[in-house]
Amino acid sequence: MALTKKQIKQLRSLGQQLKPELIIGKNGITDATIAQAEESLEAHELIKCSLLDGCGYTAKEAGEEFAERLHADLVQTIGHRFVLYRETSKEGVKKIRLVRE
Repeated sequence: MALTKKQIKQLRSLGQQLKPELIIGKNGITDATIAQAEESLEAHELIKCSLLDGCGYTAKEAGEEFAERLHADLVQTIGHRFVLYRETSKEGVKKIRLVRE
């Protein structure tokens, strides 16, 4: 399911208040960083990731790679940061109620 413009706007505003959950360093995107992002998405649905200098990726490239490998939506990229969203399948996690069109 693709996100609507209103839903993206809602998630972007929620993402502004987040601190980076995942920091990607000079090793770039590894199976370990993917696993960590997977865990964070299941626990929170919306996560902010940050890239350190020397990572070798732009935020857009890294965000698209993570989104593709995690079946998530890339909500936004700003500078060295990007925000991902994916609805969780875990029970007991407070879910984000997306606006309807």
